[in-house]
This record gives sequence, C-alpha cells and structure tokens, in this order.
Amino acid sequence: MTEELSTQHYARPTWDEYFMEVCRAVAKRATCDRGRVGSVIARDKHILVTGYAGAPKGMPHCDEIGHQMKTVTHEDGHQSQHCMRTAHAEQNAIVQAANLGISIEGATCYCRMTPCAACAKMLINGGIKRVVCEKRYHTGSETEDMFRQVGVELDYFEDKIENYANQ
Repeated sequence: MTEELSTQHYARPTWDEYFMEVCRAVAKRATCDRGRVGSVIARDKHILVTGYAGAPKGMPHCDEIGHQMKTVTHEDGHQSQHCMRTAHAEQNAIVQAANLGISIEGATCYCRMTPCAACAKMLINGGIKRVVCEKRYHTGSETEDMFRQVGVELDYFEDKIENYANQ
C-alpha cells in the first residue's frame, strides 16, 4: 500500500473527539475509583487547562483510605450515593485556571459525564459557553435545566447514563 493511499483512509478526529480523548487521558490521574473523571477546558482549538477528580492537596485520596460516602435525598424522593472526599474534575480545572490567571470565558468544557449542579454553577459563572460530555450522569437533569436557562450549549457523545457501583 502506498503512503498516499493509507493517508486517504485515515480519519482525522474532530476537535471534539480530540479534546475528549485528552479528557480520557487526564481522567487516568483521578484518585477516586468510583468514577475516574477528567476535564479539559479549551478555546479556539487550544487546551487552556485540565483537571481530574481527587482529594484537595495534602489530603489523603480515596485510593489510599477509601471513600467518604454521603446519601443524598432528591426532591422526588429518590436517593443516590456520592463520594465527598474528592474535588470534581471540573472544579479542579477551574481552580487551575484561576491559579494560572487563565480566563475560561467563552471556552468549552469537556468532561466524562454531565457536571453536577455545583460544577455547573461554577462553569456558568466562569463564562463557559459549551459543555461536551461523553455520557449523561444519573442526577444530571438539574444541570441540563440550568444550562438551558442561561444558554450554555450541552452536547453528548453518547445518549447513555454513566453507571458505576453504589450510585
């Protein structure tokens, strides 16, 4: 096969696919095995910052001492389990941007699943205009409503709900 022919068959990833693949690599640094999550914030086809789920600096990680679980009762009465030891990937990306003096105004956030309501508020206030998720999160409808209200575009790679143990 000639080099010209092999080049013709190569499908270069879209920008969304590229940044999501980087997000998956960043997630490998996460220290909570309930959902190894990463986040990439990009603007104008350039990565601004990344973040992954993990305990605050200097504190022990879930992978070291276990999870700090909390049961949340939702307005409709159903309950879900959440690990409270870690800062979320989106939060850590936003903090990294603040620490480095990088504006995320007008950027896109790539993440593994729908951000939680707290992360969504931070993304909105940070000026994020678009969020791209690999999958939906089981409690993501509040976030979807907030993004819709303020005009943050929300796209999913897959229309599946992320499932893991002890949800």
